[in-house]
Amino acid sequence: MTKTKEKWYASWFDTPYYHTLYKDRNNTEAQAFMDNLTNYLNLPESGKILDLACGKGRYSIYLNTLGFDVTGIDLSEQSILHAKQFENDTLKFDVHDMTKPYPETFDTVLNLFTSFGYFETEESDLHTIQSIKKELNEFGFGVIDFMNSEYVIENLVPEDIKTIDGIDFQQKRRVENGYIIKDISFKIDGEDFKFQERVKAFTLKDFEILFDKAGVDLLDVFGNYKLQRYENKTSPRMIMIFK
Repeated sequence: MTKTKEKWYASWFDTPYYHTLYKDRNNTEAQAFMDNLTNYLNLPESGKILDLACGKGRYSIYLNTLGFDVTGIDLSEQSILHAKQFENDTLKFDVHDMTKPYPETFDTVLNLFTSFGYFETEESDLHTIQSIKKELNEFGFGVIDFMNSEYVIENLVPEDIKTIDGIDFQQKRRVENGYIIKDISFKIDGEDFKFQERVKAFTLKDFEILFDKAGVDLLDVFGNYKLQRYENKTSPRMIMIFK
C-alpha cells in the first residue's frame, strides 16, 4: 500500500514514521543554537517568541525553559496534539497555516531547521514572509534557518538506508526542477509505505528577492549554528536575520 497526498508535508509530517526517522537529531547542537540565537537577538526577559512549523514542540519547550513566552504553531494536528501536553502559562501550541498571519505580535518569529520551501508556488513562500512581518512587533526580528542549498547539492548522497527502531528507511535523493527531493520507502508488517520530501533549492539570492517583495530588510546571514560567517560554498546552513 502506498501512502500519498497532494501536499506531501500534510501527510508525511502527520505520521509517526516521520518522527521515528528523525528521532536521532542532535538536540545538544540544536539547544546550543537556540542559546546562541536568543543571545544574539538580545531578546527581552520573558520576551514573546513564535515558533513556526514547531512540530512536536521540542524547541518551543526548550525556549520556554529559558524564560521566554513561546507559541508554537504547526499544520500537523497530530504534532500539536502531542505538544499540548507540555503547555503552561507561558507555552502554548496551536494548529495554524504559517502562510497566514497569526493574530498576535512577537519579539521574534523563528522558522527553524529548513521548515520553509515546501510550497508549490512562490506566492505561498511570499505570503509566509509577509505573515512573519505582520507577526513582529516594532522591535522584533524574523529568523529563517534554511539549508545552504549549494552546499547540500554539492554533498548530496544519492541513496542510503537508515535503520531505526527496526525499520529500514530507504532514502533516495535527487535534484529536479529546482527542488531537492528525497524519496523515502519502508515496509512494516508486510505493508509498503512511500513518502516524498520536496524542498525548493533556494539560494541566498532567491531569499533576497522574496524579502524585497515582502518589504523586509535582511540584516545578517550566518552559516552554521555557532553563528559563524556564511560562505556560500562551505557553510551547511543559511541563517537569515531580518525585520
